[in-house]
Amino acid sequence: MAPAAATAAQPTPPSLSLPPSQFARLQPHAYLLAHLSPPASSNQPSIRANGRAPSQFRVTSANTGSLTHTNGSAVVRLGDTTAVCGVRAEILHTEDIASWSVSRPPPASSSTPANKRRKLTDPTAKPSEKSDDNDQEDADESHIQDFNLLVPNLSLSTGCAPGFIPGAPPSALAQSLSHQILSLLHSTRLVRAEDLRIWYQPPNLGPEELERHNESEQMDVDAPQGEAGAEKNREIKAFWVLYIDVMIVSLAGNPFDAAWAAVLAALRDTKLPRAWWDVDNEMVVCSDAVSEARKLSLQGLPVSSSFGVFEADAASGWRAEVIPDAEEERALDDSSRKGNQRRWILADPDGYEEGLSQERVCVVVDKEQGGKGKTVMVKLEKNGGWAVDAKELKALVDISAQRWEDIKQILEQC
Repeated sequence: MAPAAATAAQPTPPSLSLPPSQFARLQPHAYLLAHLSPPASSNQPSIRANGRAPSQFRVTSANTGSLTHTNGSAVVRLGDTTAVCGVRAEILHTEDIASWSVSRPPPASSSTPANKRRKLTDPTAKPSEKSDDNDQEDADESHIQDFNLLVPNLSLSTGCAPGFIPGAPPSALAQSLSHQILSLLHSTRLVRAEDLRIWYQPPNLGPEELERHNESEQMDVDAPQGEAGAEKNREIKAFWVLYIDVMIVSLAGNPFDAAWAAVLAALRDTKLPRAWWDVDNEMVVCSDAVSEARKLSLQGLPVSSSFGVFEADAASGWRAEVIPDAEEERALDDSSRKGNQRRWILADPDGYEEGLSQERVCVVVDKEQGGKGKTVMVKLEKNGGWAVDAKELKALVDISAQRWEDIKQILEQC
């Protein structure tokens, strides 16, 4: 009986299993793969480590008007990634533009339609109408780009993540995101140059009447004119320059989508005061009346959707990229049909998934006629590999179109 008692008193050996949090840190690739590709006997669906489906985006919310010292502001939260955007408007006189004397302003009588954001011509329009529209669009783009009327700046030095300490110089990622935002603002023509121009309309009077008129009245850019030909004498005296500052206060993956959504919401909230040219003082004067301020007439609502590609092969990150031939493509298709999926396209990747995704895709779409028209692909950017083919890109565009509907509904509720 003594040996039996001694055997029963032996301690139980410790378990060799690890809690999920430690396993995720030690073997991140295997941890995510175990969620996306569970054993067939478990009857578990393919879900990500954060509980989302591969094509599911994180919960998104937006608030506008949070910063009272700006012309427009917004706070957008994409999961645990939070972006704050503020828009400040400052006046740039044409006298301070070195190239203004040699630049040719667009005709004052022409105007850009609200839905003419990209160079899409109307097949039913006359050739002269097409030419006028294209000339006006080129002039709008030229003024905004040549005079730097849109100045975005993104900051990550806010303590948003362990790698971005407060007070640090701008990182390469922050500069890259700022350039992407600027490039997208220019390519989409989201902001109309006409909204940023401050005009001066000289009165159509004689010399003596003009002198008496200037002594008694101010020349308002919006003042109605009696003669139709007076618009030909209008001249641009200044521009509004929009400084778009974005701060990422919490970074948990996919900063571009959060930053761009914050820029969209802030621009929709931006109001510019009524401004006119004071002839006597030779300066631009702004009205203090809030009721006279006007919102920007944005052209469209381009929405960005980012995706990451996760490979089942853990060594795909350091192997040389080889374009698969037809036989390898058929083998991959057969493997996928049998349930042996080798890659997953993850919508809105978080910080954990971004470190495991070698290939990334960014799709920017818009819909004509406020969502009632067809879907227009504004931008498609893919880098890091050859996994995503044309068929999958089309599926991503469809997912992005549905994402556009969700973002539109969120921004309209702000």
